[in-house]
Amino acid sequence: MTLLEARSVSKHFGGLLALDEVNLSLQNGEIYGLIGPNGAGKTTLFNVLTGLYSPDHGEFFFNGEKLIATKPHMIAERGIARTFQNIRLFGNMSALENVMVGRHVRTRAGVIGAVLRDARTREEEDGIRSRAFALLQYVGIAEYANNLSSHLSYGDQRRLEIARALATEPKLLALDEPAAGMNATETAGLKKLLEIIRGDGVTILLIEHDVKLVMGLCDRVAVLDYGKKIAEGSPQQVQRDPAVIEAYLGGV
Repeated sequence: MTLLEARSVSKHFGGLLALDEVNLSLQNGEIYGLIGPNGAGKTTLFNVLTGLYSPDHGEFFFNGEKLIATKPHMIAERGIARTFQNIRLFGNMSALENVMVGRHVRTRAGVIGAVLRDARTREEEDGIRSRAFALLQYVGIAEYANNLSSHLSYGDQRRLEIARALATEPKLLALDEPAAGMNATETAGLKKLLEIIRGDGVTILLIEHDVKLVMGLCDRVAVLDYGKKIAEGSPQQVQRDPAVIEAYLGGV
């Protein structure tokens, strides 16, 4: 079953064509890798998908319906969560509070409930706190629940971002270079975590420069170069593609 489909998506920035008629189709339950040189358009595709940019041409379909919403919080409500290249945590908040923030798209209390602090609001907040702590356990950093996020190691901050994204209850988790800056041990732990997340029914769209991680983790891989998709297929097929070798992989 197709979960996400991009049809002829294009995006210009002045005279720069960042995305050129990109077509992608993600199947429910797979891990789909998106690779390519710096400036190939990978993050731009994420930004268009998640409502930070509007496409100049083309459209997305998610879960069988056209994805019309243009606001990031509306995209999150539909079931798409993402992380960013650069860590974007609230450094003056605890790890637990950061994950609780991720639940805002699934809460019902609203401003009035938050002000009045009625029984239903307090009950909902208790549920949010419990769920947030469970997600910290899920990603393996529950022991740091009360630590400021800025005090966590780099690898644990990356895990915290994933926990916060999972707090929105996504059907699709879009990760932008989650292994960036990680050592070999942290990367191996990340690979195991992503396999667990997929096993629990979440589809993953992954941008990553760690080719070894991508080829050992993804079911299918697409390659962008100068905004255009130049290859797509299994990791083995992509690694053998002459256009991919010339544009990106080289001697890898």
